[in-house]
Amino acid sequence: MSKGKSLLLGLMVGGAVSAAATLLSTPSSGKDLRGRVKNQGLEWKDMLANLKEDGMRLKNQITETSKEGAALIKELTQEMKKSVQEWKQTVEPHQENIHQYLEQIESSLKDLEEKVKKQ
Repeated sequence: MSKGKSLLLGLMVGGAVSAAATLLSTPSSGKDLRGRVKNQGLEWKDMLANLKEDGMRLKNQITETSKEGAALIKELTQEMKKSVQEWKQTVEPHQENIHQYLEQIESSLKDLEEKVKKQ
């Protein structure tokens, strides 16, 4: 059983037991007792209807939010792919030059290290 159903069942059983204990432990006539039991039952029915309505609203809101989130993630993913593609297209023509420049820097660093070691 899910946690929500267990909680709701526990609230209903606990409320019914406490209501019955309260009604039966107070001195009153049978007519008064029946009237209170009837009123209590109507209150519980209204409360359950309100809980059900709130639950449905929450479910609908969660569903809508998850749909919006999925659409947003899809859009964001497409934009990121487009940005990466544009970046690759911009860098690709210069990639060989960058590689050569890095090799020159590496060579210069090696030369510098050798000169430092000789001194």
